[in-house]
Amino acid sequence: MHHVAIICSDREKALAFYHEKLGLPILREHYREKRDDWKIDLEMDGCELELFIMKNCPKRPSYPEAYGLRHLAFRVPDVEAAVRELEAKGIPCEPVRVDDYTGKKMTFFFDPDGLPLEIHE
Repeated sequence: MHHVAIICSDREKALAFYHEKLGLPILREHYREKRDDWKIDLEMDGCELELFIMKNCPKRPSYPEAYGLRHLAFRVPDVEAAVRELEAKGIPCEPVRVDDYTGKKMTFFFDPDGLPLEIHE
């Protein structure tokens, strides 16, 4: 995979979350005047996470779920340790559970726009 693209509503909140709290390094950052938006590329474990900061996009439906990106999952060596680190940074997580199919621990948390993010061993 080369990249995953996410549309975010607020540049400062998106950078505080993905860059500062999750620690994803910034590769490139461009303001696109013709579109009046920002495109920020972050390094994500060998691929890129593209953040598009756009005004006035419709809210993402989560419940009920809708077609499109369901969630983005990050592999971690220890889910409980990752939960402690996220919660210490003010990011609440759902209770840890075991994936019915892989038998591995996993849980979810959410970005500032409500996109579900998963951590999975």
